[in-house]
Amino acid sequence: MVGIVVWGTSAMRTHGDDIAQIMYLLGVRPVWQQESRRVSGIEVIPVSELGRPRIDVTVRISGFFRDAFPNLIYLLDQSIEQVAALDESPDDNYVRKHLLEDRQRREEEENAPADSPRAPAPPVSGSLYRIFGSKPGTYGAGILPVLDERNWETVQDLAEVYTAWGGYAYTQQDFGVNAREQFRLRFSQIVIAAKNQDNREHDVFDSDDYMQYHGGMIATVRALTGRNPRQFFGDSSDPSRSRVRDLQDEARRVFRSRVVNPKWIDSMKRHGYKGAFELSATVDYMFGYDATAQVIEDWMYQDVTEEYVLNPEMQQFFQESNPWALRGIVERLLEAVERGLWEDPPPEMLEQLRQLYLDLEADLEARQEGRPG
Repeated sequence: MVGIVVWGTSAMRTHGDDIAQIMYLLGVRPVWQQESRRVSGIEVIPVSELGRPRIDVTVRISGFFRDAFPNLIYLLDQSIEQVAALDESPDDNYVRKHLLEDRQRREEEENAPADSPRAPAPPVSGSLYRIFGSKPGTYGAGILPVLDERNWETVQDLAEVYTAWGGYAYTQQDFGVNAREQFRLRFSQIVIAAKNQDNREHDVFDSDDYMQYHGGMIATVRALTGRNPRQFFGDSSDPSRSRVRDLQDEARRVFRSRVVNPKWIDSMKRHGYKGAFELSATVDYMFGYDATAQVIEDWMYQDVTEEYVLNPEMQQFFQESNPWALRGIVERLLEAVERGLWEDPPPEMLEQLRQLYLDLEADLEARQEGRPG
């Protein structure tokens, strides 16, 4: 099972790259009207032409995609139904394979003694649920508020939030029905979690949506299975040189090219208060992706501490422009240590962080009371 996150804005910019990828994984292609170049339906690609099995796909859509593209939801659901109905070997058709496994679980559940332990099987109507999103009329993935309020202890807590916010199924008949059990079942089968990006106007560490949707998917799989899925990040910002990278490689790439790039840091300093806020937000999103997807390494935390916190010039910038942002950065770094995300911080650096936090608290309290800092 491949899990993929699909957003509406990227669907608009790319004219449906994500949808094309999902359809090709399933082994179907669109049928185009010659006159209008509109999609009138789908056709199944023979397995002999595919040269591989049909891959089952679970999709986590955004609220904007749900609102803007119900026609694409119907098209994907139609694709899933047609693939599931094919008379093919389960070894060549993983949608059909999972459907038959669901039926077998239901039969075992019906025939088993009432007190025997068994894995719950989805109801017949939910066996082909593959498209999930937030409740109709709502938006988001729910991870950011939990992280901001520090209202979580384990990855299971994050998974429960992600499930509660995103466990609504979308098909041609059922548009936004509560389907949390089917959601958990499908996510427990995910072995690859993917997110594509079609531009370089932002990256994984300057928007909370990446770590909420993609990171939340990875955290949910880990909570359900005890392991992370393979994590991939597709880059089609230059369509002539599309790339698929391991998410950890993408995290390292963004970290080196932007997060600790002196040119970017200097550009943020020119924006004063707002620039300091953006620096703090970057650390928040790094922390969030680590809490969900475990992609931040100790050397990254250490480099951020050296460049953002312990650098005397940066301390002066924050003190003059936005000391609250610096306190937020220090809080996040200390939380990363407390939660075991930053596993082995240098003792001297940790002590410096703790002392700086106390100094900042005293300074901000003095500012609030109108006393000299």
